[in-house]
Amino acid sequence: MLKVKNYQFWFCTGSQDLYGDECLSHVAAHSKEIVEKLNASGNLPYEVVWKPTLITNELIRKTMNEANMDDNCAGIITWMHTFSPAKSWILGLQELRKPLLHLHTQYNREIPYDTIDMDFMNENQAAHGDREYGHIFSRLHMERKVVMGYWEDKSTQDRIGSWMCTAVGVLESSHIRVMRIADNMRNVAVTEGDKVEAQIKFGWEVDAYPVNEIAEAVKAVSKADIDALVEEYYSTYNILLEGRDEKEFRQHVAVQAGIEIGFERFLEEKNYQAIVTHFGDLGALQQLPGLAIQRLMAKGYGFGAEGDWKTAAMVRLMKIMTEGMKGAKGTSFMEDYTYNLVPGKEGILQSHMLEVCPTIADGPISIKEQPLSMGDREDPARLVFTAKEGKAIATSLIDLGNRFRLIINDVNCKKTEKPMPKLPVATAFWTPEPNLQTGAEAWILAGGAHHTAFSYDLTAEQMGDWANSMGIEAVYIDKDTTIRQFNNELKWNSIYYR
Repeated sequence: MLKVKNYQFWFCTGSQDLYGDECLSHVAAHSKEIVEKLNASGNLPYEVVWKPTLITNELIRKTMNEANMDDNCAGIITWMHTFSPAKSWILGLQELRKPLLHLHTQYNREIPYDTIDMDFMNENQAAHGDREYGHIFSRLHMERKVVMGYWEDKSTQDRIGSWMCTAVGVLESSHIRVMRIADNMRNVAVTEGDKVEAQIKFGWEVDAYPVNEIAEAVKAVSKADIDALVEEYYSTYNILLEGRDEKEFRQHVAVQAGIEIGFERFLEEKNYQAIVTHFGDLGALQQLPGLAIQRLMAKGYGFGAEGDWKTAAMVRLMKIMTEGMKGAKGTSFMEDYTYNLVPGKEGILQSHMLEVCPTIADGPISIKEQPLSMGDREDPARLVFTAKEGKAIATSLIDLGNRFRLIINDVNCKKTEKPMPKLPVATAFWTPEPNLQTGAEAWILAGGAHHTAFSYDLTAEQMGDWANSMGIEAVYIDKDTTIRQFNNELKWNSIYYR
């Protein structure tokens, strides 16, 4: 289901005609070579497309608007090879509606000490031209990403590639549609939010449907389709009967198969990419969707529990941003549950009643059935596993009434000290940076939710760049966080974003 276009990024080089045609021919040749080698590097997730050198107001404006109209163009990469008067860029930049990266580099790595002359200086003055160009962004109060480094270095290419994923997230954000099955959990504050403002800021459409309308889609699934999917479950996952009757177990698993098929058909028919459910409003559904939602998340759908549409959209967004990523370790909906406060072993046990995405699993994945005290339905089947070890991020998008804030926490996932054989849910265990005490205090001071959109494959920088592109506040909790500094940052932000 996770379908992302074969996006391209336009490479636009700035110059002027002051230095003559020979200089301009060199500029064009150099920028073409850079594009060719970037594409050949294998370090970029998307293709870079060379565009003719931009030297006039008219050509710059025309190119920016062509980028706006090209559905395959996900963003612009700009570089000023020579000096490029920034006033020429004003109208084009003001009309650009795609993400932009300012690549601050130069064609040559080293100063040619023995041969350098004024012709060389005039032609290779990105140190001059990029500063003029960068100034106009600041004057226009426009958001952009700046990457400085030599274009052939892998570290520079990796940063360009990282930004490309963010740019695709910016573009795809406007295509996210969230289906709400029931409302938010009663009396819960943090999962609420302004859906109109979310559509203005992020482009998200968040619509409600009666639970029995989707239950009818589940009811319409044929027994043959359900049986085929049950066989897929049984061949893919370990079956943990644990003393339960095998026939009854299979029947309960079949209920989740019907929910998965019915939900997916309904989502596809109505063109939604994320869904929220609520255990308190299940209508004609036999079980709380568990295994079914886990499987849908693995296919790329976003999910939020108890009506949490903001987290559902963020999970979808982050899955888009990581689509096709080499060595991806997974992205999921997650919830803070309980602490381990033993000195030297501090951490937070993460899980949910049922709905954790199996893309984050490490080792075997099993199907288990257990009673669920909430929902007043039969015992639901769910996938159980433990999450991978490694560095990751946990994000929470909250509505503060007058603005949105994205909270981004670097976390370190690890194995629990002992197995938990009686816990019938998928789990992750992590310690937030810089440590549990500071990380948890900062999270609470920022107003972070108990639900998170979690990923091993994205960085705090990428999510912060997305927030900047959306014009919303982003706060970071990482190895350098102190509570004094963090409190000051929240106060400064409250003035800037009011």
